[in-house]
Amino acid sequence: MSSSPSRLLILDDDPSVGQTIELIAKAAGLETRFTSSPDTFFRLVDEWQPDHLAIDLVMPDMDGVEVLARLAKRSCPARIIVTSGVDHRVLDAAGRSATERGLNIVGVLPKPFMPSALRRMFATPSVSSVLPETSSSRQPGQAMAAVGNYLIQPHDIQAGLDGNQFFPVYQPKISCFSGQLVGFEALMRWRHPQLGMVPPDKFIGCAENSGLVDALTQRMFDLSLEWFAQHYGSTSVRLAINISARSRLDDVFVEDIIGRCRKCGLAPGQLIFELTETSAMEDPVASLDLLTRMRMKGIHLSIDDLGTGFSSLLQLVRLPFSELKVDKSFVITASQSSESRQVVQAIVGLGQSLGIQSTAEGVEDRETLQFLRDIGCNFAQGFHIARPMPADEAARWSHFSFD
Repeated sequence: MSSSPSRLLILDDDPSVGQTIELIAKAAGLETRFTSSPDTFFRLVDEWQPDHLAIDLVMPDMDGVEVLARLAKRSCPARIIVTSGVDHRVLDAAGRSATERGLNIVGVLPKPFMPSALRRMFATPSVSSVLPETSSSRQPGQAMAAVGNYLIQPHDIQAGLDGNQFFPVYQPKISCFSGQLVGFEALMRWRHPQLGMVPPDKFIGCAENSGLVDALTQRMFDLSLEWFAQHYGSTSVRLAINISARSRLDDVFVEDIIGRCRKCGLAPGQLIFELTETSAMEDPVASLDLLTRMRMKGIHLSIDDLGTGFSSLLQLVRLPFSELKVDKSFVITASQSSESRQVVQAIVGLGQSLGIQSTAEGVEDRETLQFLRDIGCNFAQGFHIARPMPADEAARWSHFSFD
């Protein structure tokens, strides 16, 4: 007595793609069904119990990352193929996230795809690999920091927020090759009525440890997005904003950013969120889902201070970053130290091999900039190019082409 054919259920918002997958699957001997409705999809998962699932990542009603998360909660045993036309790193990250949730991912399939590639996946065992996890070594510190003989405390920061004492400055980022402006990094400053200008390293740690860092981040968005949209909306210039390792990153955060962009007429693709490796280490699976969703919505992600932490390279591989930043400690010493030059060249080369653009911070002389050009580094920022500037000065600077 012959066994019944395997069943394939397809979820895709493009009928032509769904029908193509159906034809290929039927030719391979599979019984197939296709739907573009997530509700119908989950009903068929329960009632029809398919052996295989083909899931598109980008859909209008419910994105594929959420679909996969729901399947994981149901402990779905089906063999899953993830498909999409998004950047391959985003596609790979989605597949890796699903695997880490316990789903049986047999492959990720970029669109357009060859019929032979799809047919192979019907007969292939799970091929997704799970990278080993590490935990953050960062320990909470005291919620205060010293400025001179004065200890910054949480109530000082709250008073600064209430009194509009915090403001952004903007440091230009240029192309190493053309010298043209490609973006700004927004950096928070604090003008304290008694202490004067308080540097970030004197208050960020206190804000993180006291739960006020999210309020500082929201203030940065309030002040910088509107300015940036006014001067650089509908251009290729991008705005980079640092996200603290202690920030609450969730779907509400992402939707808030998308709403802010929509309100001020800014494309999400003009934003870059700079995260340290610690930002993605507290809950690796949840952060993988969230960062993948950010990239699917167009927001770019940069891993900051690459090379300073033992797990940086692990995060670079497993998460869908589109940019890496070479830590300034290596860049500043590159003109005097052959070891620093070798480290910078190795990091830039790693980015090139992974298809990730690289930015060197801490460029303080012409020789270092020329070195970065020679090794193929994409972008540069530092005092040799421009110091962080208030909004009006930054807007004027943007009309200047750096040579």
